[in-house]
Amino acid sequence: MTHAEQVIERTMAMVAECRAAREREMEMRRKRLARIDLSIRPKYVLKNGVQLQLKLNG
Repeated sequence: MTHAEQVIERTMAMVAECRAAREREMEMRRKRLARIDLSIRPKYVLKNGVQLQLKLNG
């Protein structure tokens, strides 16, 4: 194997490692954002989106 082929092989290995690390980071970020999204949702959501009217003045 020539020196140029060795350099190319090492470079391709480095690119594969970087891609795997980036994909792991993206998966961890997706999980964190999903957890944050769950904590932001309101405790109670109206079924029809209509709030009850309360007569407070009389």
